[in-house]
Amino acid sequence: MPRFKEIDLKRLSLEPFSLIGDAWMLITAGDVQDYNMMTASWGGLGVLWNKPVALCFIRPQRYTFEFAERNEYFSLSFYDEKYRGALTLCGSKSGRDINKTEATNLTPAFDEPAPYFEEADLVFVCKKIHSQFLDPKCFIDTSIKKNYNNGDYHKMYVGKIIKGLKKQ
Repeated sequence: MPRFKEIDLKRLSLEPFSLIGDAWMLITAGDVQDYNMMTASWGGLGVLWNKPVALCFIRPQRYTFEFAERNEYFSLSFYDEKYRGALTLCGSKSGRDINKTEATNLTPAFDEPAPYFEEADLVFVCKKIHSQFLDPKCFIDTSIKKNYNNGDYHKMYVGKIIKGLKKQ
């Protein structure tokens, strides 16, 4: 029996503000030979250019940035609260310095175009369709700049969700 079932995105019921902002997610990019993941609490889900999309944001100094730049696909995965420690580690340590998979005991899966983890409850497999750095000249609310004291503006990735997977 498969551990995940493909879901109809139009029938998916979730609370995106809680799911992304409070529970967090892992952004993962790469392939079976080399991949990395990072924790994120900024992002979005919706429809853009008549496509189901996910938005994620990665600072250029993050190791995952290199993987997101090199690869056509990425995954966003969401977890039960019992994995909070693993997500905390993935958001505070760099894959340049440690093997996050070993450190978290997460089990990578490589049966989709982007890696994800077997412990996830929900996974979106995404194909990059647009990316660009945030431009501070476009901040209408100038208080946003306080998030960028070092000038390290996030790059936004828009991914067409090609598959949603839910743990059975």
